[in-house]
Amino acid sequence: MRDAARFASLTPMLAPKSVAIIGASSDPTRIGGRPIATMKLRGFQGMIYPVNPNRCEIQGFRAYPNLASLPEVPDVAVVAVAQSLAIAAVAELSRMGVKAAIVFTAGFAEMDPTGTGPTSIAQAELITAAGAMRVLGPNCLGVFNDRIGFYAMFSSSFEAGFPPPGRIGIASQSGAYGSHMFSAMRNRGIGTPICVTTGNEADVTIGDVIGWLAEDPETDVIAAYAEGIRHAPSLLQALSVARANRKPVVMMKVGASAIGRAAAQSHTASIAGDDAVTQAVLDEFGVVRARTTEEMIDIALTATRRIYPVGNTLGVITLSGGAGVMISDTAEQLGFALPPMPEAAQAKLRALVPFAAPRNPVDCTAQVFNDTTLIGKFTESMVADGGYKSVLAFFTQAGGVPSLAPHIRAEIGAVRNRYPDRLYAMSLLGSRAVVEDYERDGFVVFEDPARAVVALHAMGRFGEAFAKAPPSIPPSVPPIDLPQATPNEAEAKALLVQAGIEVVPERACSHAEEAVQAAEAMGFPVVMKILSPDILHKSEIGGVLLGVGDADAVRAGFATLLARAPDGARIDGVLVAKQISGVECLMGVVVDPVFGPVAAFGLGGIFVEVMKDVVFRRCPFGEVEAEAMIRSIKGAPLLLGARGRPPADIAALARMLARLSVFAAQHPSLAAIDLNPVFATPNGAYAADAVLEIAHGR
Repeated sequence: MRDAARFASLTPMLAPKSVAIIGASSDPTRIGGRPIATMKLRGFQGMIYPVNPNRCEIQGFRAYPNLASLPEVPDVAVVAVAQSLAIAAVAELSRMGVKAAIVFTAGFAEMDPTGTGPTSIAQAELITAAGAMRVLGPNCLGVFNDRIGFYAMFSSSFEAGFPPPGRIGIASQSGAYGSHMFSAMRNRGIGTPICVTTGNEADVTIGDVIGWLAEDPETDVIAAYAEGIRHAPSLLQALSVARANRKPVVMMKVGASAIGRAAAQSHTASIAGDDAVTQAVLDEFGVVRARTTEEMIDIALTATRRIYPVGNTLGVITLSGGAGVMISDTAEQLGFALPPMPEAAQAKLRALVPFAAPRNPVDCTAQVFNDTTLIGKFTESMVADGGYKSVLAFFTQAGGVPSLAPHIRAEIGAVRNRYPDRLYAMSLLGSRAVVEDYERDGFVVFEDPARAVVALHAMGRFGEAFAKAPPSIPPSVPPIDLPQATPNEAEAKALLVQAGIEVVPERACSHAEEAVQAAEAMGFPVVMKILSPDILHKSEIGGVLLGVGDADAVRAGFATLLARAPDGARIDGVLVAKQISGVECLMGVVVDPVFGPVAAFGLGGIFVEVMKDVVFRRCPFGEVEAEAMIRSIKGAPLLLGARGRPPADIAALARMLARLSVFAAQHPSLAAIDLNPVFATPNGAYAADAVLEIAHGR
């Protein structure tokens, strides 16, 4: 099914006009009874058909003994029966022409981390029985859509209250955590009228749900929780649609640790993948990753203001110099710019309060207790003269007490009304009623100013993603036939040359005198390397000789390399290469189990092994994206001419990296590519070593 059709096909499930509950219960606290009780309470606008062969009436609704006796084919059915009955129920729903099923039933693939046991087989049978019908779950908590009073969910969280009106949609693989997010937002007065939990994702995935929410005109912000990604294409398409529709996605993606990945596998039978790759994919689409529930709520709430600044800058007005320092520290850690106020503006503010600190953060001091109009004057100058895209005001208890709060609201509110295109956040301590007053005025309110900084910074990240130009076109690489087995280094480089990747001049030699001739033709010194498809990491066995300076050294080196070859390894000779210098880089491709081939770039040596200064991107991509990768690493100044060094040829590096990404995407038989080192010189980039690992059976 095309991904666009996948998203639209969820409408009967998420916004139905009729629902059947198989395994309906008269007890409103049981799994089969809670959805009926909740929909009755919330006034579901469609028809409710309880199915139970032992009841004529359930919670005031006529009950039906079986599906065949229903007066119409419902849009969706809730399956709340034992595992032994669930497959037959799904099969009958499919035969009837029901468009969607929500399967609460557990005991499927979540019980089988190997994916080969009887419970996984049963899950496969369930999906086969469903045919074209969309299935949520199994092993899911369900879905609610409060806009129409639809509650196909058995969570107990509704006993504490329902969502207020709002425009945040929740998509969660975990039912318990999805309801936790809803409850936490409800407790803060934040509206999440729709929440979908996907469980085992035998059919409907979190990508499908994000895609549906991205196309839903009543949803502005998407909050997602994921343990693993089961269907990458639908997620990638969903994130693309969300970005195109300017719908921010804030995601809590767990499973970064080995223990976390194991828990994700057993909990939702999903593949967590490599966390660095997942982060690269989220960054590609402008998804902001939340580290905590609190952070997710802060970011989602701030995003409902629908102001996403490009070139985001932070201006801070405070009553406390100490708070200003803490805010500055947080902003610096995030890379959130706090440019100083213009000198003329600083002078203007000092004229108002000579002992103020007007640089940024702007400390207007406790003088505002004597004259609250200073708040408006200082804030106005920050916005008008400083030009900040985001403004954070720290007023601690003063912002919440009856003697000052109305005046502060009036002063800052007047500035906001004159400059409504800026983001405004308040950090203060006050009652819920006071906070709600500020929120109605259009401010986002936080007790902790550091949390405000994180949320405001995230809005700029969304803005940059929404404003980003379409990706550049990947370069054209001709079709290349790969061998069936992993080639040796010379063979690997010959294939890369066909793809347009430049390599260090070299020659494969079968005997010592041939090696001498090659070295003399290239000019000394040269590099000598043992040539074998069985020795991928030559330096580990002493299979690389650097600085070989004359003919006798070549002859001796040839013998030394052959003597160091491990027993049983196939030896194809010795590779003689021109020795060049430049900044050592690493380029490579790994095949992620979720997202497929992913390119890596970083500096070589200790930067890779110790500092882990490597960036990733899905293949294929163009030269613009390749150059952005290169410039994004921490060690980029070494390539750009730090400490008087000549700058490396960044354009040549980008060409090589982009071509490598296309080459990898064209060949699913590749298990890995490793170019290390690649020498970046002022006049080009050259691969000095290459490994192309062919996957068996691909």
